[in-house]
Formats: sequence, structure tokens, C-alpha cells
Amino acid sequence: MKLPIYLYGHPVLRQTAEPVKESSEELTKLIDDMYATMYASEGVGLAAPQIGKSIRLVVIDASPVADSFPECAGRKMTLINPEIEILEGERINRSEGCLSLPGLSENVGRTEHIRLRWLDAEMNAHEEIIDGFLARIVQHECDHLEGKLYIDHISPIRKQLIRRKLKDIAEGRTGCDYPVRHASSRRR
Repeated sequence: MKLPIYLYGHPVLRQTAEPVKESSEELTKLIDDMYATMYASEGVGLAAPQIGKSIRLVVIDASPVADSFPECAGRKMTLINPEIEILEGERINRSEGCLSLPGLSENVGRTEHIRLRWLDAEMNAHEEIIDGFLARIVQHECDHLEGKLYIDHISPIRKQLIRRKLKDIAEGRTGCDYPVRHASSRRR
């Protein structure tokens, strides 16, 4: 089932997500729904807070960008309770966008060399060193679990320049090709 994407301004996007404690049928269905939502929205990653669930769960399928970034080929990952360790390396500026910030993209500096620890959908533990654009995708999605958005990594001047666009998103004055939930439409 496709779920609405929560947009900038909704409080759930600024909360620190809670750890997933155990596998369940509900978790399996949520993971399936998150993949369906991500594909329908033409994203390469989706974090649970973006669908209104403040839990430490991320889905990624980086395959659509594999032509430009070969390290992304065949990389479909379910990350439960992920932990990132930033490894040494130069910060690279690349354009990032986000399903929760439709119509925006900004250059963000990130180190594209990380160690990732996570549980998969069957609660099996994994650890891997990840490089390149895939490392950027993982960091972007894991930021959501900490209540951070990619715009938190841009300069105050750039943030000031997009202030009006951010306000329009928060107030529901932006169009999307996928179902959304604006901050002004949040349930009480």
C-alpha cells in the first residue's frame, strides 16, 4: 500500500526515532509499504519518519542511479536500527533532494566513506564499509532518524534564500506527484 509522505514542517520529521525492538508481521508489512511508497514516489530511499512513523527503519533501492554511480547497482537494503561511523575522507559537495522537500535540491557536503552497522528485515546483523554515492544516500536517510534534514547541512545564507519555498511546503502550497501530508494537515 502506498502511504503519504510527510512534508517539511511536520513535527515527526524533527523527532529522534525510537529503536525497532523486534520483528513482527506489522513490521514486515510496513517495510513492504515503504518500498511501494518509495517506488511510487520515484525515490531511492525512504525513512520511517517520512511516513509518520518515528522508528529507526530505512529502505533503500539505489539501482535507479547506477548509471551515474556504479556502486549503487543492485543495492536494495532494509536498514533496521542503523548505525553510521564516518570514516576519513574528503567532504564532497553534491546536490541532494528529498521526498519530504519536493521541488528543492541543494549542494550538501558529506564524506562518502562510512562504516554501516544494521539489522536486516529478518533481524540479522550486518556491517559493511560503504563508499561513494551509496554512502551519501545512507547518511541522508539515517539523518531522518535523528530528526535532521539535508537542509540542516547547508549554509545559513542558502537556507535564508530558500526560506519562502520552505514556508510554502510547510503550509501546503506545493504540488507533488505523490500523496503527501502537510504540517497543516497533521492529526491532533
